Amino acid sequence: MIRLGVRLALGGGRDALIRLVIIASAVALGTGLLLGTLAALNATGTQNDRNAWLNTGRDGSGGAPAADRQEGAAADPLWWQLGADGFQGKLIGRIDVAATGPHSPVPPGMPRLPGPGEFYASPAMSALLRDTPAGELAARYPGRQAGVIGDAALPGPDSLIVVVGHRPAELAGQRNAVKVAAIATLSPSTCNGPSCDIGTDSNGMILILSVVAAAMIFPVLVLVGTATRLSAARREQRFAAMRLIGATPRQISVISAVESTVAAAAGVAVGFGLYGLLRPLLAKVSFTATPFFSSDLSLTTADVLAVALGVPVAAAVSARIALRRVQISPLGVTRRTTPRPPRATRAIPLALGLLELGFFIGRRPATSGGQALAFLPGTLLVLGGIVLAGPWLTMVGARLMAARARRASGLVAGRRLADDPRAGFRAVSGLVLALCVTTGAVGVIDAMVHERGVPSSPEPVRNTVLSDHTEYLPGRTVGTAAQPADGLLAALRAVPGVGGVTVIHSDPAAFDRSPRGDGGGLADCTELAAMPVYGTCPPGARTASVPVGFSSYGLGPDPSWPSGWPAATASPEQLRRLPVTQIAVTTDGSRSAVETARTLLAAAYPADDPPYTIAEGRGRMSAELDGYRQLADVVIAVSFPIAGCSMAVSVAGGLSDRRRPFSLLRLTGVRLRTLRGVVLLESAVPLLAVAVVAIATGFLAAQLFLQAQLGYSLHPPGGEYYAIVIAGVLAALAVIAATLPLLSRLTGPENTRNE
Repeated sequence: MIRLGVRLALGGGRDALIRLVIIASAVALGTGLLLGTLAALNATGTQNDRNAWLNTGRDGSGGAPAADRQEGAAADPLWWQLGADGFQGKLIGRIDVAATGPHSPVPPGMPRLPGPGEFYASPAMSALLRDTPAGELAARYPGRQAGVIGDAALPGPDSLIVVVGHRPAELAGQRNAVKVAAIATLSPSTCNGPSCDIGTDSNGMILILSVVAAAMIFPVLVLVGTATRLSAARREQRFAAMRLIGATPRQISVISAVESTVAAAAGVAVGFGLYGLLRPLLAKVSFTATPFFSSDLSLTTADVLAVALGVPVAAAVSARIALRRVQISPLGVTRRTTPRPPRATRAIPLALGLLELGFFIGRRPATSGGQALAFLPGTLLVLGGIVLAGPWLTMVGARLMAARARRASGLVAGRRLADDPRAGFRAVSGLVLALCVTTGAVGVIDAMVHERGVPSSPEPVRNTVLSDHTEYLPGRTVGTAAQPADGLLAALRAVPGVGGVTVIHSDPAAFDRSPRGDGGGLADCTELAAMPVYGTCPPGARTASVPVGFSSYGLGPDPSWPSGWPAATASPEQLRRLPVTQIAVTTDGSRSAVETARTLLAAAYPADDPPYTIAEGRGRMSAELDGYRQLADVVIAVSFPIAGCSMAVSVAGGLSDRRRPFSLLRLTGVRLRTLRGVVLLESAVPLLAVAVVAIATGFLAAQLFLQAQLGYSLHPPGGEYYAIVIAGVLAALAVIAATLPLLSRLTGPENTRNE
């Protein structure tokens, strides 16, 4: 029987060969995407592991301060200070180090520690330093570049990291410097809290892996299942004839399994090759904020075996399920008996999934693992429930269409769909899933942006460069820097594109006067006059009471500040003797103005946090939202093409299966135009009927998740969501329309004979 099955699959004529090629092509596409998804998941974890060393100096990271390390520590501790610099909105990781002896620990990716006056830079950082005038960037890192940081220390190929060497005395006693005995080795994906600030912690990794696995692998499996069922009706006829001449159900099972397995095995082999071609493109896609190294996109032995063996097995099982009517009675096929209609009980799993999500409102588990176990089963039940309930919803929509049909195409399409709603829904199941996933993702992201988003500020504010020098003490905020030299202020004001420079000083006697409640500050009215976007002084005043910093501009319940500040009693000369909390420099937003001002401030205060623009500060505050939005974009970008492929395969296969009945209808006088209307309606009705339920389910699932996990409420989606939905539906209708020209060739008189 195995030999016969192979002969039927490979030597069954032109139709059999075309069917084999189509099935193998669809399985190859699904396999390639499935392998790419698995490789991307592996790369996400590998990428995150390389963030471990950046968490050095934090308790629980594997690189705790030297005082906390007794065993396995280096003989000579290392001074370590982690900071964050910026350039044109790009984040630069800056690590200042100072060895206390020849045996101080060395971070990964470097052959040795940089000495005083030396620094190591990542490849992307090295290129940026070469292409940027020294006054805008390189002047922040005095000395010479000693080498390039290797890939082992970089999360991604575009990572901007610089490690600057110092003498121990230069870092000792600085506020953010710690002495460490070892470099951190614990991956952020294995921890939560302050020990894994850099990278994606276990909560985030669980979220990424869960969402991607549920939202991307599921549609891929639908595509593979759709492909292996291609031309199931034609094969049912052949196997029914074989049953009538004496073949046993077991023999038919073997033959059908061999046919499907041959096509699936060929598709899997091609799929591995397709994965090799897609691998360079996948390196540019990220589930986080950084693209992958090509070497990170790897497959484990378990991944290879699961796909290489699982897809052919799934194809054989799918074929057996598709031909189950032949196993019962060959006459059931030859007589074309109508299958049992689906029942409303198919909607039970969908309802259970929504109830499961709703159950955890007010009962959210405390741990990230518990939250994954709570929400992932409900999400999978919702997605699986949509697929299971789809045929019943299709049948309901078909019966309504048939009852109200005024044309022959509507009546024929409605009756055919009502007779076999499973086949009708199967063609659009992938797209319906994509709509459900997209709706849920957009609903969650929009709600988070609404609740956590930062109000926008005027352009002069967004382009302001800030140098912070504050220390937050209980009940007060004090400055830590001395009055800048007149030469620094003059150099800043001389930079082309700089509008004004204001130095804010601590005012210990006026903490309660700040409208933000964050302490008191004093500013020179002459300096404020050059940057009126931050408010002005009363007429005749020489100094004014202001907040300790302008970094909170546009935040809080009141997005604006008063146009005028109250006058202060201190003189400008007295201000210069007070500690500095912040230096604000307004610019026109040009790269030269922003980066030159930033470089001058960084050189003047090398021991304090690097200067930043307000736009960059807002970007860092919303970095988590940006990561979630990027993750949603990746899911949408992948799930819709997969759904389109599933639909194209299913519609084309359906036309091939129905060419005999359509040919008979043409012989009886039905016009080709009417048949095209039938095909269009048979695909459009289940698409629209189930899509409405899928979209409503996506919004409801998003609302339940938001209430249970975050305590947020759903907000109306923006125009981008409607554009995605309309584009998806129009693309689906275009796929259906592209198959209509096949009808004239498939419905000729020669196709009416029995085979």
